Amino acid sequence: MFSFDDYREMIRIIKSTGRQCGYAEALKRDSFIIMRHDVEYSVERAWQLAKVEQSMDFTSTFFFQWTNNSYNILSRKNMDIIKDMHERGQQIGLHFALNGMTDMEQIRKRIRMEIDILSEMFGFAITEFSVHRPSNDVLRENIKLDGLLNAYQDEFFTYADKITDDTKLAVKYMSDANHIWRYGYPDEANITGYDKVQILTHPFAWCKEGYDNFNNYRALMQEKYEELVESVDNECKDFGEYKEYFLNSSARLNLTDKPC
Repeated sequence: MFSFDDYREMIRIIKSTGRQCGYAEALKRDSFIIMRHDVEYSVERAWQLAKVEQSMDFTSTFFFQWTNNSYNILSRKNMDIIKDMHERGQQIGLHFALNGMTDMEQIRKRIRMEIDILSEMFGFAITEFSVHRPSNDVLRENIKLDGLLNAYQDEFFTYADKITDDTKLAVKYMSDANHIWRYGYPDEANITGYDKVQILTHPFAWCKEGYDNFNNYRALMQEKYEELVESVDNECKDFGEYKEYFLNSSARLNLTDKPC
């Protein structure tokens, strides 16, 4: 359920409807299918998923965090990757982390500040945002900001305090949060059975082969380990003599026989 082939099948179904679009275009439509990605741990995995989309002439929206302990959105490598994705037609947005904020006015100001800074840094306008792990209060607030689009505003997302099989949803929402499909699997019935659909994936959950939760995390940890070794090697002249040890050592927390 989380291999690139699975993802290609999802794209095939979406394209067959002719209803795929981004958030701005969806505002003008009576029916749409929006594909969105919240990038939690790995810019590299987001890039790989974007390449799968490109191979099928498909684009979507990728939301990146600024305040994230797992990746630096402003590193040269990650900025180059994100700019490349933008140039290839992917929409780039802000994945906004609340970081304990509850005051709605403060949240609004912070979203706009982060978007303004990132737009200046990347050299292109960022006009869309999603909220990382939004609280019920944030979802109820239905945040709307002039000139910006919120992935959770009511045109794209239906909020209910408790969703049951009888809940009437203006927008069918499906998410692979925590490597588990919630609110339905995006198969043909769910993708084509509703006029308005928003699908959320988290790119860290996807790789070529597709793995269960444990082996996916295992592979991700291995990738981040190698990324750290390369980063230290690039920064420290005296690390070179140790590099091979750290790349080949069994000190890799039993990750040496990575599955992908």
